[in-house]
Amino acid sequence: MMFIRPVEHKDLPGLMELARSAASGGVGLTSLPINEDRLQKRIARSVLSFSGELDRADHGYVFVLEDSENGKVAGICAVEAAVGLKEPWYNYRIGTIVHASEELGVYSRHETLFLSNDHTGYSELCTLYLHPDYRVKRNGGLLSKSRFLFLAQFPQLFGKMVVAEMRGVSDETGRSPFWEALGRHFFSIDFAEADYLTGIGQKAFVAELMPKHPVYVDFLEPEAQAVIGLTHEATRPAVAMLESEGFRYEGYVDIFDAGPTVQAYTGDIRAVKESQRLPARVVDPLPDGDKECYLVCNDALQDYRAVLVESARPQGEFCLTPELARALKIKDGDHVRCVTLTPKEAAQ
Repeated sequence: MMFIRPVEHKDLPGLMELARSAASGGVGLTSLPINEDRLQKRIARSVLSFSGELDRADHGYVFVLEDSENGKVAGICAVEAAVGLKEPWYNYRIGTIVHASEELGVYSRHETLFLSNDHTGYSELCTLYLHPDYRVKRNGGLLSKSRFLFLAQFPQLFGKMVVAEMRGVSDETGRSPFWEALGRHFFSIDFAEADYLTGIGQKAFVAELMPKHPVYVDFLEPEAQAVIGLTHEATRPAVAMLESEGFRYEGYVDIFDAGPTVQAYTGDIRAVKESQRLPARVVDPLPDGDKECYLVCNDALQDYRAVLVESARPQGEFCLTPELARALKIKDGDHVRCVTLTPKEAAQ
């Protein structure tokens, strides 16, 4: 059985393996660097966040997908409670500057990139990675969407808006056309190195070296212009999933690779809005009926658990087998939160 739980100190070797796996496909995840010290600190911060021992500005919740048969860490996902409160959180806002001369009869519009901190205080979905060996049986949906049940269960821990940065376009060697046209002129390092430095917490150089004035898109190479706001091919399924949950692109892009940032009001996310908190009924076998795939979580914070369940539509209670109840660390009569894995219109 596959289940979601908070990361623990013992998971460091598993996270290092995931980081190496992510990097083998090109540029790895910014927030999952192949750096044991950084990952250990990330785990420690998550453990303290779940125990409520940090300020909200420092809260970062990391979850792992565990295979109960062998104890292997099969995937990772995370939610930052509030970005930009302790360290600046930068992106580019795409805007327009108009130049006009009535005397000469000249009027022109120019697309521009404005360095922005507009998402300060928003919550962020981040660090989503599933090991290739486990990309089967809806594991990706469980890993990604379990965070929405966590948001629904503990809304007081998060902001009114949630954002997610999508990986931008780069080739098989990790070369980013946008970085080559813009970032390299100010940093004089490779895209992969800049991405890695932000991932291990060295973000001050961004503020020190990035241009503070608007960047005219027309001045960039055509290849770079063409990828602004586009998503890496490998990330398109993740974008489609977020869009099905209500996330939208609102003209913000990453400062390194120009990948899109999508956002939604927390309460408007489909899985948050449609989730129900119901008493659990432990039975074996499960009742007959037309079954759907449900995300189900317990209502514990430090002992948070989430699983996928094939079940008939709940009627005032949610039925679970003893095995599922043990995975969720609940007993008969305890409450669970549930929601269909897939939006109804997408399932039809």
